[in-house]
Amino acid sequence: MKKPNRLKLKNNTGHHKHMKRQYEQSSLNARMDNRFATAFVIACVLSLISTIYMAASIGTDFWYEYRSPVQENSSDLNKSIWNDFASDEADEKTYSDALFRYNGTVGLWRRCITVPQNTYWYSPPERTESFDMVTKCMSFTLNEQFMEKFVEPGNHNSGIDLLRTYLWRCQFLLPFVSLGLMCFGALIGLCACICRSLYPTIATGILHLLAGLCTLGSVSCYVAGIELLHQKLELPENVSGEFGWSFCLACVSAPLQFMASALFIWAAHTNRKEYTLMKAYRVA
Repeated sequence: MKKPNRLKLKNNTGHHKHMKRQYEQSSLNARMDNRFATAFVIACVLSLISTIYMAASIGTDFWYEYRSPVQENSSDLNKSIWNDFASDEADEKTYSDALFRYNGTVGLWRRCITVPQNTYWYSPPERTESFDMVTKCMSFTLNEQFMEKFVEPGNHNSGIDLLRTYLWRCQFLLPFVSLGLMCFGALIGLCACICRSLYPTIATGILHLLAGLCTLGSVSCYVAGIELLHQKLELPENVSGEFGWSFCLACVSAPLQFMASALFIWAAHTNRKEYTLMKAYRVA
């Protein structure tokens, strides 16, 4: 009579151990999924914000802004300045002088000046304190984007300044490379969600890391290019310049990309490590 009781007790003990192991395994699996999902969601939010910031930065014209006194409302002068500014043959010195004089703003693809809207064929008898101002913009053509910069801006006989030439080219190419890498990384991240695989998440993290490096490189090239230009063309008296909010968006986008990259890679690495431990626990 005792043997069946012992056998039954042994079976109950084995069943309890099996149930306990299943409970621990499910708890480990749930904890792993929660940590991975939380890191993945935060990384996706950071990636989305950085993409919006980068797109807004590329599409706006306030990377650098000049502040100058209000100019006289002279129709002939304004017309002459605008014709030179908008000319296809306008060189770097021509449009830079207009930017200095008329509160110009510069983006990656456009340059803008602010001129009085109401002009007269004669000089008004009294100068008012302020005029109705209008902003006029011109886009940089592809030819201008790849045009060589000269040692002395406006002097084609002074030789090519290779450093400023390649800085200018990099400052408008790298943001598009960065934006493209983030979009491609988003597609791979979507595949990771559908396939529930770790390797696409690692690839997404690497692509965001490369995008952050491109954004940082673009910002650095822009700062260096502006400083070198101001060494060649000194700002006139009472004219000041500062980096605008478009530039600030690009500066904020870079660390967001790095943080998203770190979270993607950490989540994938942690999930893979715990998945390996869980398999070893199953074997044991």
